[in-house]
Amino acid sequence: MNLDKSDIAKLQAYLQKKFGNPGLSVRERRVADSAEVYLNGEAIGTVYKDDDEGEISYDFNMSILDIDIEEI
Repeated sequence: MNLDKSDIAKLQAYLQKKFGNPGLSVRERRVADSAEVYLNGEAIGTVYKDDDEGEISYDFNMSILDIDIEEI
């Protein structure tokens, strides 16, 4: 299901408020069914829109590499 500019704006506002961080942004991708999530300019994940019999939901997917965890 396609994410339009209105969806992207709402998702960005929601994520910024939920995590208390204005550095979060949601940007369009070439693939219309998803958008990229950035934190201070660094891509951190992808969000997908799903329509299950008229019930809309969004799935945020963030991959974490073991080497990133080891740096902490």
